[in-house]
Amino acid sequence: MKNFLIIVCCLGSLAALSQQQFDREAAKKAQKELNIEYEDKDKSPLTPEDRENFKGLDFFPVSEKYFVVAHFTRTETEKPFEMKTTGARRPLYQKYGELAFALEGKNFKLNLYQNIELSKKDGYHDYLFLPFSDLTSGKESYIGGRYIDVRIPKGDTMAIDFNQAYNPYCAYNHKYSCPIVPQDNDLDIEIRAGVKKFLD
Repeated sequence: MKNFLIIVCCLGSLAALSQQQFDREAAKKAQKELNIEYEDKDKSPLTPEDRENFKGLDFFPVSEKYFVVAHFTRTETEKPFEMKTTGARRPLYQKYGELAFALEGKNFKLNLYQNIELSKKDGYHDYLFLPFSDLTSGKESYIGGRYIDVRIPKGDTMAIDFNQAYNPYCAYNHKYSCPIVPQDNDLDIEIRAGVKKFLD
């Protein structure tokens, strides 16, 4: 089960992401809950030393600009593949769909993925994984990119709240093995929302 925690650390925010309108308080609540999780010695990915001095994660200011409603396209003929990670693990994923959206007058596309093993677990059958990197990666945000948790949409649109983007566990502790953001999900724009890089 520990392997799943590497990927699924913010499922509490999924209800907010099912909405089609920006909810500033929901974004702030998700960030507050993330800080509470990282303070908990039983849940935190932080090293004992970093947790002892932990005062809270650093976030970009919450902004409606980085809440978008994307067009969802289901891709049904994709074959499972081994996703590269920062370690030796190669979990099986399948591309589930594509999200097309506009930001700052430019059009972008992100791929959605489903973890094959995780989807067989109770409560995770509709869980989707949205990893991305952007022009802040390696500067103000974690060099390896960030993640957003979403669920399978009921229609052909899906809200993406980049304010709820979080770092993989390996950004805080080298003992974790985290999925590497696929090159197709590298955005040619600054996403100045969500968690910044961790400075211990």
